[in-house]
Amino acid sequence: MKKITPLVLIAALLSIFLMPYQGQALTELEKINRELNELKKKQAQAKNEAASAKTQIIKIHKDKTAAEKAIDVLQEKINQTIDNLKKIDGDIDRVSQELIRAGEELEAAIKRVEDRDSLLKSRIRLMYTSGVVSYLDVLLSSTSFVDFLDRYQVLTSIVSQDKDILEDDVADKQLVTEKRKQINDNLYAVKQLYKNTEKIKQNLLVNEKNKQVLIAGLNSKEKHLEEISEEQEEFLITSAREVSKLLEKKNKILSSYRKGGKFLWPVPSFNRITSNFGSRKDPLTGRMGANHKGVDIGAPNGTTIVAAESGTVIVAQSYGGYGNTVIINHGSGTWTLYGHIRKGGIKVKEGQAVKRGQKIAEVGSTGRSTGNHLHFEVRINEKAVNPMKYLK
Repeated sequence: MKKITPLVLIAALLSIFLMPYQGQALTELEKINRELNELKKKQAQAKNEAASAKTQIIKIHKDKTAAEKAIDVLQEKINQTIDNLKKIDGDIDRVSQELIRAGEELEAAIKRVEDRDSLLKSRIRLMYTSGVVSYLDVLLSSTSFVDFLDRYQVLTSIVSQDKDILEDDVADKQLVTEKRKQINDNLYAVKQLYKNTEKIKQNLLVNEKNKQVLIAGLNSKEKHLEEISEEQEEFLITSAREVSKLLEKKNKILSSYRKGGKFLWPVPSFNRITSNFGSRKDPLTGRMGANHKGVDIGAPNGTTIVAAESGTVIVAQSYGGYGNTVIINHGSGTWTLYGHIRKGGIKVKEGQAVKRGQKIAEVGSTGRSTGNHLHFEVRINEKAVNPMKYLK
């Protein structure tokens, strides 16, 4: 029978005790990942709804502007219509005066016709009572040539007078007919014009009211959309906070798998330290006693930089004298910082979860730097500590 050594027994016991914990950790990770995925879906939906609301708000602004311009046009037409109505009122006054004058002329013409009719009727009655005497009888009964001439002149005057009376009578009767038609035509035209203009005015007022209702509806819809947009933006902030908490929990679980609590060397291909942690001579100013908060690892431009441990990226941008910088939060107040990354050399984004040994950047010399190297820091509760105590 093969003898079991103490080392083998210890390994077996450790595997027995660690397996349930590892399974529990994986189950917790799966739960966190599911929650993260759900939050990300909700965030995406919130972003889409916020974007959709903003798009609709922009459209509503355009519709409101168009409606307001239309109202301005309608108001101008209303003003023009009111001016037309005032002009028509003036026309009515003018036509009314003309109607009064036409009526007076009509009455005078009617009276003249009546007077002539009375005169002619009187003459007819006179001729009837005196017997019918022709103009020729009057001339033939003359006593002398002089008497004949006198009678002829009198008869000529009577015939001329009768002719004038008859012509004036015909003219006055025609004038009466024309005046009556003129009066009727003018009254009808003015009434129609006033009626049409008033109808136009009422239509314009109805259109203006409809536009006002439309704008009120657009204002209400715009307010509702703005509330939706604000709600979605508030949700994005709230969900970001929840995502941050979940990532922190996830990072703690992932961090529990570190062997011996040591960080991975951040520049796998190069291990030459060009400047240690602590007091040193400033490479740019030459001043002594400068506090160097990390270690510098010399490497050519573009050399791969990896995450020293799993965690969440909290900074991935240019950062003062550090130049292009990545900071990773590993949980429990532990951060690692990677500085002087080359231009375009940051390969991760803020909020991204990274794994131990994953490529995150490339060596460069941005910021306050005299040459290509990685400036690497370890911070505990934001305070810089000697990274060599944590590195393999």
